[in-house]
Amino acid sequence: MAEISICDVAETVSTGEAMQADRHGLLEHSREFLDFFWDIAKPQQETRLEATEKLLEYLRTRPRGSEMKYALKRLITGLGMGREAARPCYSLALAQLLQSFEDIPLCSILQQIQEKYELHKVKKAMMRPALFANLFGVLALFQSGRLVKDQEALMKSIKLLQTLAQYYNHLQGQPLKALVDILSEVPEATFQEILPKVLTADLNEVLSSPKHLELFLLAQQKVPAKLKKLMGSVDLLSDENIPSLVNVLKMAATSVKKEHKLPSLALDLLRLALKEDRFSRFWKEVVEHGLLKKQSWPASYLCFRLLGAALPLLSTEQLQLVMQGDLIRHFGEHIVTAKLPNQFKFAPEMSEYVGTFLEGSQDDPERQMAVLVAFSSITNQGLPVMPTFWRVTQFLNPQALQDYVAWLQDMFLKPNLDSLVDFSTTNQKKSQDASLNMPERAMFRLRKWIIHRLVSIVDQLHQEKEEALIDQVARFCLFHSFFKTKKPTCQIPETKQQFSFPLDGRTRDFIITAFFSLLQTLSMKFKQAPDQSCGGKPWTYRLVQVADMLLNHSRNVATVTPFTTQQRQAWDQMLETLKELESRSSEAKATAFQHLLLLVGIHLFKSPRESCDLLGDIQTCIKKSMGEKTRRSRAKATNSQEPPWVEVMVEILLSLLAQPSHLMRQVARNVFGHICPHLTPHALQLVLDVLNPETNQDEDDNVVVTDDSDEKQLKDAENENKDSEDNQNSESEADSEEEEESEEEERDEDVDPNFRQQLMAVLQAGKALGEVDGEEDEEELGDEAMMALDQNLASLFAEQKLRIQARRDEKNKQQKEKTLRRAFQIRVLDLIEVLVTKHPENPLVLELLEPLLNIIRRSMRSSSTAKQEQDLLQKTARIFMHHLCRARRYCHDLGDRAEALHTQVEQLVQQASRQADSSVALYYFNASLYLLRVLKGNTTKKCVRESQKQQRASANTGSKPQDPQTASCLDLNLVTSVYSAALSSFLTKRNSPLTVPMFLSLFSRYPMICKNLLPILIQHVPGLTRPRHQACLLLQKTLSMRELRLCFEDTEWEQLIVQVLVKVTENLRSLGEAQSKSEHQKELSSLELLNTLLRIVSHKRLTENLTTLLGVLQGQQQSLQQSLQQGEHLIGSSRLYDLYWQALKMLGVQRPKLEKKDAKEVANATQSPVSMKRKKKGFLPETKKHKKRKSEDATLATTGEDRPPSTGKKRRRKIKAKTPKLQNRSKKLSQVNGATPTSPTEPAGKKHQKALPKKGVSGKSPQSALPRKKARLSLVRSPSLFQSGAKKKRMLHKKGRMPQAPTCLSAPASRNPTDS
Repeated sequence: MAEISICDVAETVSTGEAMQADRHGLLEHSREFLDFFWDIAKPQQETRLEATEKLLEYLRTRPRGSEMKYALKRLITGLGMGREAARPCYSLALAQLLQSFEDIPLCSILQQIQEKYELHKVKKAMMRPALFANLFGVLALFQSGRLVKDQEALMKSIKLLQTLAQYYNHLQGQPLKALVDILSEVPEATFQEILPKVLTADLNEVLSSPKHLELFLLAQQKVPAKLKKLMGSVDLLSDENIPSLVNVLKMAATSVKKEHKLPSLALDLLRLALKEDRFSRFWKEVVEHGLLKKQSWPASYLCFRLLGAALPLLSTEQLQLVMQGDLIRHFGEHIVTAKLPNQFKFAPEMSEYVGTFLEGSQDDPERQMAVLVAFSSITNQGLPVMPTFWRVTQFLNPQALQDYVAWLQDMFLKPNLDSLVDFSTTNQKKSQDASLNMPERAMFRLRKWIIHRLVSIVDQLHQEKEEALIDQVARFCLFHSFFKTKKPTCQIPETKQQFSFPLDGRTRDFIITAFFSLLQTLSMKFKQAPDQSCGGKPWTYRLVQVADMLLNHSRNVATVTPFTTQQRQAWDQMLETLKELESRSSEAKATAFQHLLLLVGIHLFKSPRESCDLLGDIQTCIKKSMGEKTRRSRAKATNSQEPPWVEVMVEILLSLLAQPSHLMRQVARNVFGHICPHLTPHALQLVLDVLNPETNQDEDDNVVVTDDSDEKQLKDAENENKDSEDNQNSESEADSEEEEESEEEERDEDVDPNFRQQLMAVLQAGKALGEVDGEEDEEELGDEAMMALDQNLASLFAEQKLRIQARRDEKNKQQKEKTLRRAFQIRVLDLIEVLVTKHPENPLVLELLEPLLNIIRRSMRSSSTAKQEQDLLQKTARIFMHHLCRARRYCHDLGDRAEALHTQVEQLVQQASRQADSSVALYYFNASLYLLRVLKGNTTKKCVRESQKQQRASANTGSKPQDPQTASCLDLNLVTSVYSAALSSFLTKRNSPLTVPMFLSLFSRYPMICKNLLPILIQHVPGLTRPRHQACLLLQKTLSMRELRLCFEDTEWEQLIVQVLVKVTENLRSLGEAQSKSEHQKELSSLELLNTLLRIVSHKRLTENLTTLLGVLQGQQQSLQQSLQQGEHLIGSSRLYDLYWQALKMLGVQRPKLEKKDAKEVANATQSPVSMKRKKKGFLPETKKHKKRKSEDATLATTGEDRPPSTGKKRRRKIKAKTPKLQNRSKKLSQVNGATPTSPTEPAGKKHQKALPKKGVSGKSPQSALPRKKARLSLVRSPSLFQSGAKKKRMLHKKGRMPQAPTCLSAPASRNPTDS
């Protein structure tokens, strides 16, 4: 550690000398050193720590006084910064600095802090920063760890903190809190010396604030003898002191309201009460009768946190005391009433407290059991407030978990309502409904919670560790769901469990729902490790064996719904079939059928009639499917009237999917995947009929869709644990508002004419009745007439209200049926997904296109925003696009369907062209592409034979075989005509649903079709605006495809490029004359297509005539530039101008640079000498300039060697300027058919120089400033348009030729014999 002189650090100088020293020090300090102090105040913790560490390292390497003094000054200054977030950062950095350099005296640092932030001299506006600077300065001294050892600094710091405590408005209780923290670290002897100075003997002052009381408790803990000598014997829990103690705790609770934490004062008082063995008095008098007497949420949350923190400190008897009082009822009421989203919910925090306690008391199962049972006993009218999915059981000791499950089962059988801590909310107490307080209702709510709690516990267990407990819970649920005890027996433990109050039907329904939820949990969670269960059998098989054992003990056990003889025979036959399938368990199909039999067999107890018929059909189908071999056709012949077993199985699976069971859904998917290879068209049609919206809306389905409310009972029960009648008011208000809105809607509808006639008749009858009474005034009726009229009107409106309610009920019924139908269709889509993903080669997959497209079209046209409609659409689209159209495998056995598929392709393309939305048309177009893929990948026998003959003939003659596509089923001429009609419609129709990406996808997949459609695109290039733009865009993307190029011979490809160039040249004759956005878009597309063509010409080394094109472009340059400069252009004209010069660049004409001479002259004229002087700073010094350029250039000129130019621009420019030969070369332009192209910026009257007829160049241009590699036309046989001059020369040197001038593009360049 670096040694630093104390006198240097603590030295104080005058103000003037200090300022001069600071200025001198700032100049000496590096930028890196100063940046440390900026990084210390940044909000990122990692940045602050890193900056502090680097600062300490910097100071260790420079043991001089200037850096240290400056660092201390900067850190002390940072303590009083205006940014509140920066003060703790500087305080922490100062603490670490003092900790690292122990030679720095703390008293001097404290003196500097007090001098800089002297409270008596500081201005009022700077009072708050000064107070915080003193506070953070003391905290820095304390955090350094040296304050406790320095007696003098400690006393000064305590005195300063006592002074700061007077400014309560700014600092609140922070000085006293810091004082308590410091005194908790000092030695006992020092504490005894300091205690009289910091703590007064007045008990009232001690009980006036939480910090004074906390200081008192600290002294009582560390120096009780000194405290007793100072204040005498003090009893905080006396009757006189308890009110003050409660007030202090309320103050402490309010102070930490935003921090959501427990004040340390409350926990210290709890420990004091436990130490003095007065916990019961403290809990009853201070907590329950004090803090909870006048309930306020800060005080209530303090009590809740105190309860959670006290759990590890209490014994079993004390736990029973705190878990049976008013606090626990208040906690339960908070859980029930805290329902709104913006309300604070304490339940998660209490769960953390309980989890921490259970995790830390693994060796004490008795206390774990006491706490868990106590929280499970907090009930609201019989319903426990804790959720059924409460996951604190994962920390339970195995013995405690077993005891807890046993307690739940015992409470289910014999509910002890007296042992529960039951309460009712304020709204429940106001309710006069006597049925809410009946013990039967409380018992039902308690049993429902318990059975779902048992299922939730199994969901949280590990099978390999708790298999016995899982088996116990599963048997318990199975027995009480479907069986009842006739006579107890020791062989069946469940028969010894007697009910103190018999089960009603509603409770048993909940048990059945919970059992099937448990069955799903066991099947899905433990299917990954079936070998770990008994005998390697699945849990469903084990439960079926248990159920069979219970059925065989008919003397002791009886089913709740007795089996008939037929149902019992179905059960026995199912067991026999299971044994047969078990012998063939190696087959996946047998396993799937086994799961189906087990699941339907257990459902035999829930719905005997339906399940009995299903079992018989399933067993018949299984026997036929497992024994079906070569005798399949004979069986069909003998039983022609009997439907195939596949169709029967599909109907069974559809009926199972109609049930709201996720487990049934998974089993149906699995079974359907195994019967797909045997699927028939009629069996598939049964599935498609469910998805066909046209048949389902008008006709009743054969499959009855059940409501899924039973499936949601488990989740609703879990959520119902938190629900209470407090929400009934808000729900009733919402319902009343909905009813009022619906009534208003009913009023807005057309009034029933029959009701209007009846109303008129009643009114007329009332008026006639008034005339009979002989009243003089016809407008007023008598009392009897009025009463009669009121009665008639009341009866009439009552009847009308009933009719309106009936219509409303019918509307709700239809909506519910529609919801159930959509849910059923979503589940049936699982079967379609299985067929498409697992068996894409099945020819029946081709039958799915139209039904899926109908669903997509109907859903996208529907205006409904219901979630089910969106789910149906998304799932159908995902199956269609990802699993069907983009599948790697497809059908390879079309048979006689080729012609039908060609017709279907034509229909799909036509339907895509007729759609109103492009998103819908995309699906139809992709379907046609999928069929093209299938047709292309299939071959007929005739085609195969012809292709084999062609291959043999080609092998004999040595000629190339024909296109391999001739061997496929795809009729290229037919599909070409189909897509040509679609392309023509797309190019000519204004609002066509077809898009460019659709045709690009077609062209990239099938280049031969693209080749046949290119004439249509070329035809529309010079046409109207819209087809021209679309055609140019398609050509631009298509001509760059490598697949298309492979379909052309070289001569054909060149002819195609020439043809397109001619059409584009016609379009460019009107370049720069656009007056509308569409015309401007047309010019853009034409130029983009031109650039694409020029790249193709260059890369493929084609020889094309570009003279006309160059002349057209140069002729339109002036008008294009004028429109750009005059501002008569649309948005994107700069893009048009860039494309124009990009094309000219590839033709060898460089874009001129914009010269701003006038602006430079004005700038030079207005520049001052100072600015000129500053500008010279950027000039290249003379020492950096090359001085041997003249000699090198002269040598090069005299030798005349063609050396490759340098890659540097400045070097190449100097060579051109100094060497006449290179200067002449730079002036040459390539000749195009005898005409020398000039730059568009060249004056028209400029004469050309002497021509060179031997080289094919007619003359020289005066464009000496333009580089030769850009001034010449580079579209001759050259490597690339974009190669630099040096690279191009090197390549030409390797080939052994060096062209002296560019040649004509219409013919090969003539060579000089010397070049070769």
